[in-house]
Amino acid sequence: MSEQRLGNWMAALSFFLWGILPLYYQFLPNAAMDELLPVRLLASIPCCLLICLAVTSKLPNIKEAWADKRSLKLTFIGTVVMSLSWTAFIWALTHNRVIDASLGFFITPLMMCALGVMVFGEVLSPGKKIALTLATIGLSYQIIQYGEMPFIALIMAIFFSLYGLCKKKIAYSWSTCLFMEALLLAPFAIGYLLFKELTVGSVIVQADLNTLLLYMGAAPATLIPLVFYSIAIRLTSMSTVGLMQYIEPSIQFLLAIFLFNEMFDEVKAISFGLIWIGLLLTILETSRNRYALKRL
Repeated sequence: MSEQRLGNWMAALSFFLWGILPLYYQFLPNAAMDELLPVRLLASIPCCLLICLAVTSKLPNIKEAWADKRSLKLTFIGTVVMSLSWTAFIWALTHNRVIDASLGFFITPLMMCALGVMVFGEVLSPGKKIALTLATIGLSYQIIQYGEMPFIALIMAIFFSLYGLCKKKIAYSWSTCLFMEALLLAPFAIGYLLFKELTVGSVIVQADLNTLLLYMGAAPATLIPLVFYSIAIRLTSMSTVGLMQYIEPSIQFLLAIFLFNEMFDEVKAISFGLIWIGLLLTILETSRNRYALKRL
């Protein structure tokens, strides 16, 4: 299997797992978002070590990470912007706004493809150009009809796209990168939890064991798809990863409508319909090109 094809499969798997993530956060309604993030970060450290041992049979190379100062800075910036995107995402999932989360990840591919073209000089195929045009029209229609900006969706999209850009430029291995992302923010996470407990009292300290385990479980729930994403972003183009991300919000959208009973009106039907048509065209183009290569 070629590196690019492997990267495509890794991207598809990561976005499928992220797509079903709302099922997990339904067990944490109205979670204390200011505590859920630091708990997830701290729980990510041992989870990263276990994942690295399971996948690579070795621990993260800390010496390598500290030696490459440029990658270290990019890792710190990446984990900060990812935390901002993740906070907006989880807020939407725990406040019955799964459609907003879905919209955020429908916007993200547009930004990732744009970054791929502007930063890395990637060339978009005709199918991808049509898909992006239809997605832009669909999102613009929804904004015009509702008369408001989807701020949660935009926060998610902007910061997740920047995270992908940082990941693309980091030199050291994906396993070391994931571990350092958690490690670099761990002091801030500990400091915040201590400060809140000493001042107003923290929710997590007073929570029962089941709630504590659910907060800590957010680490593996988000890290496992992040492993596949970290591999994919290094093996295939940003524009391909960006368009494959439509898998995630499509699943979330279906969950929101059929399982969580969120509102779905004519405006959303038109907006999402245009996006899905573009995605279908991209899939058909990719399949046709793959078939043509096999015949050569």
